[in-house]
Parts: sequence; C-alpha cells; structure tokens
Amino acid sequence: MSGLPKGKLDIAIFIIGLEYRGNDFIGLFEFLQVDFVVIRELTGGIYFGEPRGRRDQGKTAFDTCVYSEEEILRIAKVAYDIAGKRRKKVTVVDKANVLETSRLWRETIQKFSKKYPDIETHYMFVDNAAMQIIKKPVEFDVILTENMFGDILTDEASMISGSLGMLPSASIGSKTALYEPIHGSYPKATGKNSANPIAAILSVEMLLKYSFNMFQESHAVFQAIKKTLDEGWRTGDIANNSTLQDKIIGTKEMGEKIIKNVS
Repeated sequence: MSGLPKGKLDIAIFIIGLEYRGNDFIGLFEFLQVDFVVIRELTGGIYFGEPRGRRDQGKTAFDTCVYSEEEILRIAKVAYDIAGKRRKKVTVVDKANVLETSRLWRETIQKFSKKYPDIETHYMFVDNAAMQIIKKPVEFDVILTENMFGDILTDEASMISGSLGMLPSASIGSKTALYEPIHGSYPKATGKNSANPIAAILSVEMLLKYSFNMFQESHAVFQAIKKTLDEGWRTGDIANNSTLQDKIIGTKEMGEKIIKNVS
C-alpha cells in the first residue's frame, strides 16, 4: 500500500480481502474456495515504536515494538464484528512464545473474545501461519494480527490470487477510511495499458460493503469481476500457459469488460 505516516487520516486498521471461487484458478494453486480477510493493525508495533536508532558509530541498530491494550482492543472489535458477518472464525496470529507484545495480544483477545461466544477463536504463531496460508488457505476466515506480521502475510497471500493486481485493501480509522489496491499507485505502469485494474475495482467493492453498507451493489461489482474472469479474460499478470492469446487484454479493455458485466 502507499506509505502513510502514523496519524494521517486517523488510519488504524488494514483489511485485505481475498476471495476466489471457481475451477479455473489463476494463481499458484487450485482450490474450490478461498475466502479470507486479514485485519492488520496499522499504527503501532515495531514500525512506529520508540526509541529507535543506532549507536557505536552506527554498528549497532535497535528498534522498539510497543502495543497497548487499547490499540489491541480497537482492532479486535473490528475483526470480531466482521467475523460475525462471515463464517464466524477468527485466527489470531502472533509470536507469543517469544515476544512480550504478542503475549499481551493473546491475553487481551482471550478476555475480549468472551463477548463473542458464537465466534471461534484460534491462535497461531506467525511462522506456522505463513505456512498454512499457502498449504490450507481455505481454513482461514478472518486473520487478526499486528502491524509487521500483517505486512508480511498480506504480501504472501497476494500470491494465492496470482498477482498483487488482484488484491484490494481498506485502511479504516475511527473517522476516515482509505480504499486502494494493495500495491498502491503502481507508477511504473503509467500510460502502458498493462496494469491489472481488478484490485482497484475490488477496492470500490469493499468501500460499498464496509463504509456504505451497500451490500447489493457490492455483490454486483464482485459478480461482474467473477463473470469476466469466468469468461476467460486476463491481463498479462494473471495469464498462464492455458490462456488464449486473444483473451489477454489491457487495463482499459479489462475495465470495459467488467463494466459490461455489471447487472
């Protein structure tokens, strides 16, 4: 995502949606259903902790990972509210066998989750989660994690869809939300008609769903994308050896195909 300094837009939570159903899977694997979201805390943790710096003439470096119970509760509520509208399963990803901040995450969520007795809560160390996202992605519904772990896992998850160009994201704060493709603005593709527009369009789909509660309209956008892919249309980044050459199209053409399929 695009770089945003802490405090800008009051952004606190990072949601990535990954959903694909069908037999002609365009990524590295073939699954009948992959549908999960990653809820990543976005303003705390080691990326923003103090003190940080270097000493010993720059030969020693240090960073600080800090989390408060308040920060954890804020994102936990979002994750559990979203899980309640989905398959009612939250997987908390941490490193509680090593890190004090992870132990605080686990302790806090163990108490908080009692408010949601209908939702399953699972805990998974981040190294195992990295493996299971590749091995059994269908097992995940809502992944809840801290800033750095979420940063790494979401990029990994993008490969399940075959391309960063397939992943939307939402950064949601108490007053403001920002929706964009996970890859940000992608300036290298400017004017080349080569970028995959699906992540940008799916970001609009998430905006309709999470900010405006326009579920029917959100569903219509998603179904239009699914229909377009089911018809075999691909941008270059998601084409494979079985893709017909005349089905590989550019940014503009893919957008037009999706618009045509909105109903």
